[in-house]
Amino acid sequence: MENNNNFKRERVRPTFPKKAVVTGGMPYGNKELHFAHFGGYMVHADVFARFLRDRLGKDNVVFVSGTDCYGSPAIESYRKLKDEGKINDENVAEFVKRNHEIQKDTYETFEIMHNLFGASGIGRAGEIHNETSKEFVEKLYNNKTLSKLGSFQFFDKKYNCLLNGRQVIGKCPIENCQSEKGYADECDLGHQYSPIELIDPVSTLSHEKPELVKIENWYFNLQNYLDILSQWVDNISKDKSTRSFMIKEIKEFFKKPEIYIKKDQLEKFEEVKNNIPNFHVKEENSNASSLTIFFDKLEDREKACEVLTQNQIRYRTGKTLVPFRLSGDIEWGVPFPTLERLENQTFYVWPESLWAPISFTKTYLESIGKDENEWKKYWASKDAEIYQFIGEDNLYFYGPAQQAIWLATQGENPTLDPSEGQLRNTHIIPSKHVLYLNVKASSSGAFKPPMARELLNYYTPEQLRMHFLGMNLGNNNVSFMPKPLNPNAKPEEADPVLKEGNLLTNVFNRVLRSVFYTAQNELDGIVPVREISEKIKEECKNTILNYEQFMADKKFHQVINNVDVFVRNINKYFVKEIREADTKEKIATLIANTLEYIKTATYLLHPIAPKGTENVAKYIGFNDKMFNWDYIFEDLYFFFDVKENHKLMQLKEKEDFFKKHPSQLIEEE
Repeated sequence: MENNNNFKRERVRPTFPKKAVVTGGMPYGNKELHFAHFGGYMVHADVFARFLRDRLGKDNVVFVSGTDCYGSPAIESYRKLKDEGKINDENVAEFVKRNHEIQKDTYETFEIMHNLFGASGIGRAGEIHNETSKEFVEKLYNNKTLSKLGSFQFFDKKYNCLLNGRQVIGKCPIENCQSEKGYADECDLGHQYSPIELIDPVSTLSHEKPELVKIENWYFNLQNYLDILSQWVDNISKDKSTRSFMIKEIKEFFKKPEIYIKKDQLEKFEEVKNNIPNFHVKEENSNASSLTIFFDKLEDREKACEVLTQNQIRYRTGKTLVPFRLSGDIEWGVPFPTLERLENQTFYVWPESLWAPISFTKTYLESIGKDENEWKKYWASKDAEIYQFIGEDNLYFYGPAQQAIWLATQGENPTLDPSEGQLRNTHIIPSKHVLYLNVKASSSGAFKPPMARELLNYYTPEQLRMHFLGMNLGNNNVSFMPKPLNPNAKPEEADPVLKEGNLLTNVFNRVLRSVFYTAQNELDGIVPVREISEKIKEECKNTILNYEQFMADKKFHQVINNVDVFVRNINKYFVKEIREADTKEKIATLIANTLEYIKTATYLLHPIAPKGTENVAKYIGFNDKMFNWDYIFEDLYFFFDVKENHKLMQLKEKEDFFKKHPSQLIEEE
C-alpha cells in the first residue's frame, strides 16, 4: 500500500470554456465617465478579458460594452444643459454621440481593450441593436410571456405633457432604501416600483406635484419565473466564485409582496383595511416600528397601494418580483414593434440594454467578416460562457430580469441547462460601491465624483489599474482616497492610491534594472544557459496555479496580493544572491534563475499592466509564444528563438519599464 505521507496529490485546476464573452456595464450617454465607471467594474472586466485571451487564445474571446444611448437620462440631461447654455448640440442624438466618443476615448486611455465599445443608438451597432430588440420582443410575445397592462404615468398639468422617468423626483418607497433620488418608477439604486408608490413626487418641469394617469404598456411576466429563478440562485450559490452579497440581494426580490405601515398610521389603516384585498399580517416583534402586511398576488398589493394612497396613509413597500416593463412613449428610444394595435411605442431603456451586448457581439463579428449566426457560438453554445461585470445597483436587472428573459426565449418548460443554440444564463460579477473620500458620490447627487480623465493629472493608467484591482470590491464597499484630491490629507502621509502601483514602479523596476545592468556589465548582455533551480521552478508553478484559481474565482484583490508577494520575493532573492555572487559563474546562474522568475511575473502581470509587460518581453527578447498559457510552465529558454547567445536589448541608465506620473517625480525632487 502506498504511504499517504509520501503521496503528493496533483492540484485540481479550474476549467475554462472554449469561447467566452466578457461584458462591462454600459454607461449612460448623458455624460462623460466618472472614476467609478473605470475603477468600479470596467477595469476588472478588461483584466479578466485579457487573462482569457492569454488563456484561451485571443480569437476565442469577445469583450464588448458600449454607450447606453436611449431613455430619459439622456433627454433630461440634454434639456437641462441646453437650457443653461452649456452645450451647443443641435439635438439629443448629437449630444449622446459626442458623449459616446469621449467615453470610448477615455476607456482607451486607461488601456481598456474592448473588441467593440459600441453605442445602442449610433451607426451599425445601432442598426443591429434595433433588429435584435425587435427579434427579442417578438420571440417573447410568441412564447406568450408578455402582458398588455394599464399602468400609471405622471402627467404635468401645467405643461400639459406626460413626464418621462427622470422628469419626476421623489423618495424611493422601498423599505430601508438609502437612495438619494427616487424617479418615476425606479430609484438611483435600481429598485423598481409602481409610480403610485413614489413618495412626494415633484415634476422637474413645473416643480409641482404631478397627476397620475393610466396608460397601456407591454410588460414581461417576470413574476411567473420565480420557481426557476429560485433554482438558478440555488445553483449559483454552490459556486464558490459567486459573490455572497449577490445571492443575499437577489433573494430579497423573491419575497411575497409586502407593505410596511408605520405605527402612527394604524388608526387610519383600521378604517380602510376592509377595502384592502386578501392580505395577511406578518407576526413581528411588538417593538417593531411598523406593521407588515403581505399578499399572495402582486395585483392585490397594487390595489392596496391605491387604497392607502387615496386615504393619505403613509407606507413603504418591500422588494418583490414585479412585471418588467418593456415599452413606453419616449420619443428618444428603440422602436417597439406594433403588437395588438398598440402603436408608436419605444422600448423602455432597461430591457433593451440587457441584450445590447448581444447586439455589440453581432456588430463586432460582422466587422471581422464572420457569418451572421456566429454570435451564437458565444452566447448560445455549451462550449462558451458569458461573464458580465456590473455595479451592485444593477443586480436586479442583470439578475432576475435578464436571467428570466433569457429563459423565456426557450418557450414552454425552460431549463437552466438549455440545448445548443439557446441563450445561456450568464455569470454575473457585481462590484460593491466604490466610495469617494468615504462618501457615496454620484454625478446626479450633491457630492460629485471626479471624472475619470481628471485622475490622469496625478496617476498613470497602470497605477490606477493596480489600485482598483487591489480593492476588495467583491466583498466590501471601499473608499477611493486620492491624496492630491483629498483636502484632509496630511503632507507627510503616503498616497494610498500608489500602494499597489509601487510594486511596478519601485520593486519590479528595481529588479529588472538590476538584472539588465548586471548582465550588460558582466555578461555582455547575453543570457547565460544554465539549469534553472528546481526550487524556483516549483515556486513559479505554485504562484501560477494560485493566480489561475484566483482569476477563475474573480478574486482580483487576491490576484494582486499573490503577484505582490511573488515580485517582492524575486527582489529579495536577487538582493541576497548578488552579494554572494563573487564569480562569473555564480552571476550567470543568478541571472538565469532571476530571469525565470521575471518571465513568470511578466506573464502574470500581462492582463493587469499590458504595456509595461509587453515592453519587458520586448527587451528580454521573448518570442510570440510568450503570454500564451499553453506554454506557461515552459522554462525561460523555450521563449527564445535561439537558445545560445541570446542577447538582451540594451537598457539605458535609469530607464523604467513602469513609469511614474510626472507629478510624482516633481514631488520626489
